[in-house]
Amino acid sequence: MKQLSPIVFALLTATSAVQAATTTKLTVNGMVCAFCAQGIEKKIGAMPQTQAVYVNLGQKIVAVEAKAGQTLDAEQLRATVKDAGYEVVKVETVEQSVEQVRRAMKDQK
Repeated sequence: MKQLSPIVFALLTATSAVQAATTTKLTVNGMVCAFCAQGIEKKIGAMPQTQAVYVNLGQKIVAVEAKAGQTLDAEQLRATVKDAGYEVVKVETVEQSVEQVRRAMKDQK
């Protein structure tokens, strides 16, 4: 049996990690402008366990991906958004990276 080179193995492992990413999606009421979206993105992005954030103003979605080995607390996310002045009406977890969520939202237009 042929062994994989360390570089190929690292690439395959990294690809698997990206595919296995878990993202918390929030549906947020009250976002009406880019300033609103930017404020939410900044507050959630400042959380120590946050890897990536994507805000879709038109669809009222905030997608948050945790850093490797970290978890996101839905209630903490909800409280952070509420503290910014907005209402979270739905929280769901999806087996996608924030980048995959962003692409899917873009494709829905």
